[in-house]
Amino acid sequence: MIFRVDPHAPEPLFEQLGTQVRAAVTAGALVTGDRLPAARALAESLDINVHTVLHAYQSLRDDGLIELRRGRGAVVSAPPAPALDELRAAIDVVVDRARTLGVPPTTTLTLLKEALR
Repeated sequence: MIFRVDPHAPEPLFEQLGTQVRAAVTAGALVTGDRLPAARALAESLDINVHTVLHAYQSLRDDGLIELRRGRGAVVSAPPAPALDELRAAIDVVVDRARTLGVPPTTTLTLLKEALR
């Protein structure tokens, strides 16, 4: 899996990494038992601080998506994602409506995060 970060994006780098892993697990591109890159190697390849990668990995661990194992690194531990077609369709409706109303993506995302709390 190839990771990318945008240092100019409003989302913190560790969140960008976490979002990519969550999306890959949801899409089935990463499954239980898959290993993520070593934090140091990933940090070097993205030209970011190793602590940023570790922060992302710790967040994913706290969410139950990965296990951090000494000597083995980060391993996906999340069960296969349920079928999310209906949820994706509902999200598409929200995105289309937000665009129609001219609501910026960051505001839409903030509203969605608040609704999930």
